[in-house]
Amino acid sequence: MSMDLNRKIVTKNAFRVTKDRSKTALRVRVPGGAITGEIMEMVAKIANTYGDGNVHITTRQGFEVLGISWNDIEKVNKMVQPIMEKLEINYKDKDKGYAAAGTRNIAACIGNKVCPKGAYNTTEFAKKIEKAIFPHDFHFKVALTGCPNDCQKVRMHDFGIIGMAKPELDESKCVSCGMCERKCKKLSTGAISYKNYKPVRDHQRCIGCGECVLNCPTGAWTRSPKKYYKLAIMGRSGKQNPRLAEDWLFWADEESIIKIIKNTYEYVDKYIDRSLPKEHIGYIVDRTGFEEFKKWALKDVNLPEESVIVNNVYWKGIKYQGIL
Repeated sequence: MSMDLNRKIVTKNAFRVTKDRSKTALRVRVPGGAITGEIMEMVAKIANTYGDGNVHITTRQGFEVLGISWNDIEKVNKMVQPIMEKLEINYKDKDKGYAAAGTRNIAACIGNKVCPKGAYNTTEFAKKIEKAIFPHDFHFKVALTGCPNDCQKVRMHDFGIIGMAKPELDESKCVSCGMCERKCKKLSTGAISYKNYKPVRDHQRCIGCGECVLNCPTGAWTRSPKKYYKLAIMGRSGKQNPRLAEDWLFWADEESIIKIIKNTYEYVDKYIDRSLPKEHIGYIVDRTGFEEFKKWALKDVNLPEESVIVNNVYWKGIKYQGIL
């Protein structure tokens, strides 16, 4: 690595310090994990022109272009500009590349564009969140999954957004076959029971998986056109206390989710340990207490009437104090 380069500046610009200190690697953001063939060719051109020809698909669904010389950063940034514009990623200065690297790429499963279980368009929601929070230096990780199966493993993130389908019953189409009740008991939470030969859904038990909708032979169960989400919070990996995110909100709407995430940036700005600029949000919540986080996160948030909020959330995880 050249001695006249400021490490903090280049890493903020989404270039990585690698094992080979004469080379760097560029991280390309792909909000929602969806990309066109045209953009893939643009990434390949960067790799073949200024890299070593290799591209790594990251765990966060972005691209990492390997083997770039530090001397070529400005040239690479100019080639990144059209990629950012096509993916509608916010930037501050044209041809200067990414304005921050702290807030990580927003990952998402394929959602209802392809998957029959998906409750919403994960890519489009990911892009909306990207627009709302990037660029920013705070170390936030957000991921979206289309249904409670959680193929995206969103519980390993600071904010995990899980699609919920609210089933609606057309009694005129119901033939009392019992399929929805059986499937819900076998595959989900047993939220459906029968009364007077008609299925009844327990809203408190229902997790919005949509199995009743998918398995109804007459189409009596359908998804509500209104989109709902569950929000799991403060999951993390790491060397001290890795843990899964815990469920906090159920049947929330899109606007509320975005507002809560934006509010959390203000909360972190207030309480982050300035000597630890990459401090995970979860550790800040551990330090300030959940009630203080909740006060900031829910400021000016108007949740739907049917939303359910968990007043107290507790995390455990693994606390490393040595191997034994």
